[in-house]
Amino acid sequence: MPEWNLPEERCFDPDPATRRTALFLYEAIAGLPIVSPHGHVDARLFADPAASFGSPADLLIIPDHYVFRLLHSQGVPLEDLGIARLDGGPVERDHRKIWQRFAENFHLFRGTPSGLWLAYEFKYVLGIHEQPDAENASRLYDQVAERLASPEFRPRAVFERFNIEVLATTDPPADPLAAHAALRASGWPGRVIPTFRPDALFNLSDPGWREQIEALSQASGIAVHDYPSFLAALENRRAYFRQMGATATDQGLFELEVEPLDETDAKVIFRRALDGIANPDDAVQFAAHMLLEMARMSCADGLVMQIHPGSLRNHNPAVFERFGRDKGYDIPVRAEFTRSLRPLLSRFGEDPRLRLILFTLDETTYARELAPLAGVYPAVRLGPPWWFHDSWNGMRRYFDQVMETAGIYNTAGFNDDTRAFLSIPARHDLWRRAGANWLAGLVARGMLGRDEAADMAVELAYRLPKKAYNL
Repeated sequence: MPEWNLPEERCFDPDPATRRTALFLYEAIAGLPIVSPHGHVDARLFADPAASFGSPADLLIIPDHYVFRLLHSQGVPLEDLGIARLDGGPVERDHRKIWQRFAENFHLFRGTPSGLWLAYEFKYVLGIHEQPDAENASRLYDQVAERLASPEFRPRAVFERFNIEVLATTDPPADPLAAHAALRASGWPGRVIPTFRPDALFNLSDPGWREQIEALSQASGIAVHDYPSFLAALENRRAYFRQMGATATDQGLFELEVEPLDETDAKVIFRRALDGIANPDDAVQFAAHMLLEMARMSCADGLVMQIHPGSLRNHNPAVFERFGRDKGYDIPVRAEFTRSLRPLLSRFGEDPRLRLILFTLDETTYARELAPLAGVYPAVRLGPPWWFHDSWNGMRRYFDQVMETAGIYNTAGFNDDTRAFLSIPARHDLWRRAGANWLAGLVARGMLGRDEAADMAVELAYRLPKKAYNL
């Protein structure tokens, strides 16, 4: 059976001297603690000390849209991979069969970042040295299941084994954060913190918007009946999230638009939304205005503000209607930052209380817009390559296009942004290798000394995200 090809110097420059320097830099940072300030792992995984990851399919296939989207692109129905339907319709319940489909098609991951992450997970996390295929699928399933049933693979134990210093989840404003409260009460030293994600409250055209408002009212104890009470309820929940350890907010947008409304117009639009008569223009204007309100609130309470624009979510309406959101159909669109952010940055970009971390799926904005913005506005930091570009080549392009103008100290280091918990060390390992390789190239060209590069490697791997997210 084929075994994993994971040489210690993987991903480094083929030039021998540069390769040696990259390996030297990487080895100095490989064991640093993991700081994961933005992600989507469920806190409930750690709240119960006896919790498990479930079956091998529960762990590696069903929750990971990086995995099942590629299989689906080759014609594998999502139902065959155990992805639950919203209508409760039939899907494959036999996790051994789901694993068999995964193993039979494992060759599809060759050369992809998912393939590299999975190789790391199998070999270094699970201790599985063979690549999955049709013949060994059942045997590997048993081996992985045996490991997952052991005490060493309880989520808390794996968290500690990964040397995770802090892990942030992503949570809607009305979430009671019960799992976070249970974690704090348990005495377990692992640090798992929430992140405030208010997207659904700002999208007036969302069919479930009224339900979200009612949930916000209940959670905050403030009856949301007009625009001022809405702002008060948001501020109340932000304060609760901070109390529970949150250091950041997060917003995902289709298009980045920032435009202030005067208070009267904001009140009128919100009233129309409560009455169910808001129009599409109202929705656009309100969302654009609320970015300014979120920046204002961040100046007041210190929560770091993250913005992820440029994704057309749920591109396939049939899949969305059958399976719901986050099923791999979030597709990038062109993004614009310079003009769009000007109203926000004109008002808050020089304010030392604001930290604004920007992400993009449109790499053409790196050198043209994002690096120049981060290179001058004190409030702005650049997030790492996101979603389709959190790969070896995506990281390489990011370093090449961003760092000349912004420098590393105007970036936020790395965050893994994952739902797949076992992929966290693999993703951070790839970032550390990419950073070491980029720095080694600068050393080889005489642009940096080795000592400077070594210090910068620690910044990229560990210090920068702690600074950017106030950790």
